[in-house]
Amino acid sequence: MSDASPSDPAVRRNLSSGGPWEPIVGYSRAVRVGPHVHVSGTTATDEQGEIVGRGDPYLQTEQTLRNVLRALERLGARAEHVVRTRIYVTDITRWEGVARAHGAVFGEIRPAATMVEVKRLIDPHMLVEIEADAYVPDDARSGGAEATVGRDDAPPDPALTMP
Repeated sequence: MSDASPSDPAVRRNLSSGGPWEPIVGYSRAVRVGPHVHVSGTTATDEQGEIVGRGDPYLQTEQTLRNVLRALERLGARAEHVVRTRIYVTDITRWEGVARAHGAVFGEIRPAATMVEVKRLIDPHMLVEIEADAYVPDDARSGGAEATVGRDDAPPDPALTMP
């Protein structure tokens, strides 16, 4: 057992989605090191791995952000700790629905944000992918669920799995 506390900047916590691609590609759904939480590109999948809101960028953004927030919470962060989001869309002409859903979550928080068009995502039905970075201040670090220290240390969350 380590003497390191969960808020120790040297402690790394990886959150796994349980997807088969993580060990192949070499990534985690989210990673926390000290007060910093980074959520990998997240899409609009539900607990069964199905895409929510097919054909609707607004609905896909809502589900994507629910998944992002779930990953943050599992590592002890909340929406108000988000300092940056990166939004990838497959059709920039439909940006307004994505922006409305993002604004519904982050309108008061107002993190730095970027939205860019990409040629496609891993599944042709996916229209939106979002990454998030959060900073959890000292006074907020005692709250939230904490993952165990180590590699692939949190139990998988099927809603965070890529198809």
